[in-house]
Amino acid sequence: MRPTWDIFCSVVDNYGDIGVTWRLARQLVAEHKVAVRLWVDDLGAFVRLCPQANPEAAQQLQQGVEIRQWPAPWQPLEPADVVIEAFACQLPEAYVAAMAARPAKVLWLNLEYLSAEDWVEGCHGLPSLQSNGLQKFFFFPGFTAGSGGLLREPELLAQRQAFQADQAARDAFLCSIGVEPVAGARLISLFAYENKALASWLDALAADSQPSQLLVPEGRILADLHVWLGDGSLPVGATRQRGQLHIQVLPFIQQDQYDRLLWCCDLNAVRGEDSFVRAQWAGRPLLWHIYQQTENVHLEKLEAFLALYKEGLSPAASEALADFWRAWNNGEAMADSWQRLLGSWPEQAEHAEDWCLARASQTDLATTLVQFYLNWL
Repeated sequence: MRPTWDIFCSVVDNYGDIGVTWRLARQLVAEHKVAVRLWVDDLGAFVRLCPQANPEAAQQLQQGVEIRQWPAPWQPLEPADVVIEAFACQLPEAYVAAMAARPAKVLWLNLEYLSAEDWVEGCHGLPSLQSNGLQKFFFFPGFTAGSGGLLREPELLAQRQAFQADQAARDAFLCSIGVEPVAGARLISLFAYENKALASWLDALAADSQPSQLLVPEGRILADLHVWLGDGSLPVGATRQRGQLHIQVLPFIQQDQYDRLLWCCDLNAVRGEDSFVRAQWAGRPLLWHIYQQTENVHLEKLEAFLALYKEGLSPAASEALADFWRAWNNGEAMADSWQRLLGSWPEQAEHAEDWCLARASQTDLATTLVQFYLNWL
């Protein structure tokens, strides 16, 4: 009998949490042949990622994953063999009680947010004894061998490398989402939170000697783009040009399409966790807009990642990259750091691919979760 897994996801910030758990659930089913129920408290957000899903259905099967609407109040049912509470979402009390009462023991995992901080390796896999006698284990995704790894499908890099080597495939994909490449332009994707630094970067791109084509999927950054353009209407499909900068608004696209968008671009500005990891698998330079936290705790996480990512870069390239990321995340002027980044562009591009391949040599997140369960039995 296949092991059963329950993954609980509370949609907090648009599509980041559901994006990660949906990828994880699909991989567990497809690669590891386990039965997965994905419990979601906002099926409307899930439908944006999986348009064929029914936002009203209490139970449905999508790509081999059983999608369940997280009901309130909770309806009693048998807990799974493995229970994942994603990103510290709170399980229903009745479900936890059923876990404690289940004759066969249950592996309870708290899948934490991604971080490169030093303490992650020391906390990864540690148990926490609960008042009802259950143990909950803390599971940390990460960038080092001592962590839980990163979400990565087994054929992802081979697919990406074949796609990037095939100009016709790239052109066909861009055409399928309504993009006509501008001759000689660097291609940039922009998926970010609201950001005061955007205007200064757009000014620099518009004044640059080389044209840039900025592809902007629907999202929160559009409001700042509106302000910079002074354009009250910027619908999906709209194109605008200012100086050397060509802008196009893209529709919300599914995860596999977004991967290919990242693979097409010379630079990817991404946000949060899911798109951040996918941009690393693209093997191209990236710009991370980290999710803002109180007391600027997020900036410590940013510096921890930069410390890892910069390893192997020359001092000048390392400084240019760090200054560019810091300006973006602090809402500061970006023209100077952008020009310095361009000055080390060949090195930045080579480093992005090297970083990708080094992370891919580590065990992926879905596999480490399954191995943890098998070792725990």
